[in-house]
Amino acid sequence: MTELDAKANLHRYLREAREALLGKLDGLSEYDVRRPLVPTGTNLLGLVKHVAMMAAGYFGEVFDRPFPEPLSGLDPDAEPNADMWAAADESRDDITGLWHRAWAHADATIDALPVDAPGAVRWWGGEPVALHLILTHMLAELNRHAGHADIVRELIDGEAGWRRPGDNLADLDDWSAYRDRLEETARKFA
Repeated sequence: MTELDAKANLHRYLREAREALLGKLDGLSEYDVRRPLVPTGTNLLGLVKHVAMMAAGYFGEVFDRPFPEPLSGLDPDAEPNADMWAAADESRDDITGLWHRAWAHADATIDALPVDAPGAVRWWGGEPVALHLILTHMLAELNRHAGHADIVRELIDGEAGWRRPGDNLADLDDWSAYRDRLEETARKFA
């Protein structure tokens, strides 16, 4: 595999994971995309906001290609976790717009630089990196949060699947019977 192939493959998987995460908002109300459904407050719109800001930073500042707008959620004076939820004055369109702009900026960086292009991550203590490492890091980051989004979406309305409901799940007629069987097995170890 050539270096170009490695970069192209990482970029392709990054695009697919982006679509999967953003797709978790489809068909949900403004309330549902903001709902914190676990004790740490994880919510769908917050995950999208967080990943957009990470993309803007990692594919921007790290390679001296700064994202052209301020990222208030990453400001040192921002309240803790400000990048993990949408404030009352931030609409779904605001956050998804940021997402599209951040990823367009990231795509431009990825397209413009060779896979071994050097950068430095200030928030890692200035550690020198190459584009390959950041592509790999962001793919891991994005898929981690897409997994969070899978669970949150399932808690909201029962919808599950990678990009659309059921697209990568076993073909079971009765998920509740399956879940009950798993619970019965788990109780044997209680």
